Amino acid sequence: MIKWYMITLVGGDKPGIVAKVTTALYQAGCNLGETTMLRLGGNFTIMLMASFIGAEETLERVIEPVAEELQLRCHVDYIEGKLHDHVEPNVRITIFGSDKAGIVASVTSSLADAGLNISQLDSDVAGSEESPIYIMNIEGVAENGIDSLEQALESISAEGVEINIEPIDTFIG
Repeated sequence: MIKWYMITLVGGDKPGIVAKVTTALYQAGCNLGETTMLRLGGNFTIMLMASFIGAEETLERVIEPVAEELQLRCHVDYIEGKLHDHVEPNVRITIFGSDKAGIVASVTSSLADAGLNISQLDSDVAGSEESPIYIMNIEGVAENGIDSLEQALESISAEGVEINIEPIDTFIG
């Protein structure tokens, strides 16, 4: 019986991580579902869904040698696959502002209160150590419309944070 697992790997960034991890999984008979793989600071992280016929312990034995070779920490969990069982985002929000403690909590709390279900949030720190700039890219489902999100972020925008909210057209093509 095919089961779905969430595999999480974290470690220092180096060339070949994605190739070695995905090759090991493919050779073991895994099929990948949704994945997120990205650099965070000088680290690299992978979160991926993999279908596999065997047990969780067998899958761990497949991935452990690769994780050890690449000096990655690895965690495997049994999950329900639920591919294609989610709503598509209908709004994209981009935020630029001076980096300060609490900016993510403040923005996401305001958006949640306004009815945004966040499906993805990516952030980065730019600028310099003396003048850091925090950048957030958020996608989600605006349950109460864009006007509600704009109103919720007015006080944050008044603090000198640049905010852009735009609809996502999911019916392209």
